[in-house]
Amino acid sequence: MLEVAIAEARKGLAEGGIPIGAAIFDGSGKLVGAGHNRRVQNGDPSLHGETDAFRNAGRQGSYRKLIMVTTLAPCWYCSGLVRQFGFSTVIVGESRNFQGGVDWLRSLGVKVIDLDSQECVSLLREYIRANPAVWNEDIGLG
Repeated sequence: MLEVAIAEARKGLAEGGIPIGAAIFDGSGKLVGAGHNRRVQNGDPSLHGETDAFRNAGRQGSYRKLIMVTTLAPCWYCSGLVRQFGFSTVIVGESRNFQGGVDWLRSLGVKVIDLDSQECVSLLREYIRANPAVWNEDIGLG
């Protein structure tokens, strides 16, 4: 499942954006929706990887049994989306570059699995090194 999110992150990077990807799967592992961060490309501060995947998944009867997979720990905005719509599981590629709302989600009973993927860590770390101003703006420090 993480490979789908990583492929989305690489799409975003190829478009000149921040390499963060996400995907949503049902309990059997079927892909429901995928997307990537397009804040830079579209000039849209709300277009995070998780929100793009969520929009691409379309309207669902329930989100409780769906799994959100993301290359980076979800920020507060995306953590709120997970909480608002009742996702019970989030798989995180890494949380070294950014911790986000992982602890908050866990405190609410959301199962958060941090895979600590070196590929995810390196992909974003290299982007941050090359684009510190864009990254700081993206996380609200700019």
